[in-house]
Amino acid sequence: MRGGTANVTVIVSDTRISSPVLQEFDTAIILNQQSMDKFESAVKPGGTLLYDPNGVLTPPARTDINIFKVEGTKAAIEMGNPKVFNMIVFGSYLKVRPILSLDNVEKGLEKSLPERYHKLIPLNLEAIKKGQEIVETVQEV
Repeated sequence: MRGGTANVTVIVSDTRISSPVLQEFDTAIILNQQSMDKFESAVKPGGTLLYDPNGVLTPPARTDINIFKVEGTKAAIEMGNPKVFNMIVFGSYLKVRPILSLDNVEKGLEKSLPERYHKLIPLNLEAIKKGQEIVETVQEV
């Protein structure tokens, strides 16, 4: 997005979701400084903030949340494919908030991707595993 922050809210629940509009978040994944400035304060106390330091000049300063760092940009370059960045970050998220198993992610990719893209599934799974390996704990409350 030009000139600002782009964001998306994802709600995962076993029960009916009454409103998709949130003011506070259990988890925030932050990839640039503008988003850090805007959304760090919206993480609930005791919540989780995951960030890539490549786009963040001033790391999070809160002491009442769990903070994790993932060098996703660097890892994607090392893997030789910047397009896997999102899957690296997703892997880091799954490490700190294990809401899905890797087997279920693979099944979801197989089900949702057209057959012609199934050859990319191993690369995506490798990127998820890389993200799980490289996520660093900055602070746990």
